[in-house]
Amino acid sequence: MEWILLIIIGLIAGTIGSLVGLGGGIIVVPLLLVIGNYFAHFENVTPQVAVGTSLLVVIFTGLSSTLSYIKYKKVDYKSGLIFFIGSGPGGIVGAYVNKLFNASSFSIWFGLFMIFISIILMLKDKLKPKKNAEPKGIIHKYIDDDGNEKIYSYRPSVGIIISFIVGFISGLFGIGGGALMVPVMILLFFFPAHIAVATSMFIIFLSASTSSVAHIALGNINWLYASALIPGAWFGGKLGAYINTRLNSKAVINLLRIVLIVAGVRLIYQGLF
Repeated sequence: MEWILLIIIGLIAGTIGSLVGLGGGIIVVPLLLVIGNYFAHFENVTPQVAVGTSLLVVIFTGLSSTLSYIKYKKVDYKSGLIFFIGSGPGGIVGAYVNKLFNASSFSIWFGLFMIFISIILMLKDKLKPKKNAEPKGIIHKYIDDDGNEKIYSYRPSVGIIISFIVGFISGLFGIGGGALMVPVMILLFFFPAHIAVATSMFIIFLSASTSSVAHIALGNINWLYASALIPGAWFGGKLGAYINTRLNSKAVINLLRIVLIVAGVRLIYQGLF
C-alpha cells in the first residue's frame, strides 16, 4: 500500500510539474519530509535525502515531458542549452550548499520558499511583458497554432546569470526551478507561454541531471523511494504535457497556489516547534 502511495505521489507531481513547468519537486520534497511521520513502514528522511531523491525523480519528469513537448514542436532547444550553461553549474553549487541545513532550518526555509512560489504564481497572471520592447540579443520568431507570428528575444549573458540563480535554488531545495524560470521567460524575454513551459522542462531535465550527480556523490539518494516515485513521475510528465496543449491550466495553478501556502505554513510550523 505504501509503495502505491509513492507511485501516486510521483504521478501527481509529474503531472502538475509538467503542466505548468515546475518539474514536480515542489510537491515531492515536502511529502518525503513528512511521510515518515504518518506511515510506520516509511523511514524518516533528512532534508538532504529528500532533495537528492526529488532531483533524481525530476530527471524523469523532465525527460518524459520534454519528449512529449517535442512531438508538439514546443521546445526551444537553443535557448534551453544557453540557459543550461548557467543552471547546470548553479545546481551543483546548490547541492553542496544544501549540506548546511539541518531538519528544522530546512523546513523553515523551504516553507518560506513554497509561499514565495505561490505568490509568484499569483502575480504571473497579473504581470504582462512590455508590448513595445525592442528585441535585443538573440531573437526568435514563433508561429502559434492560429498562424500568428510572435517575436521573443533575450541577451545570452542575462539569461545565463538568471538561470544560474534558478539552478542554484533548484539544487538547494530539490525542485525543478521552473516556477521561477517560466515567469522570467514570459515576462522578461517575452516567450509565448507554451514555449516557456516546454523549454523550462527541457532545462529542468538537464539541470536535474547535473544536480543529481552531485547528490549521488554525497549519498543523498533513497533509491527505494526513488524507484517507486519514478514510474508515476514518468507517466505524469506525459500526462501533464498532453493536458497543457489542450486545456487552460489556470484551475490547476489556482489549486497549486493553495496547496503550496498550506504546505509552506505547515513546514514553517514544523521547523519552529
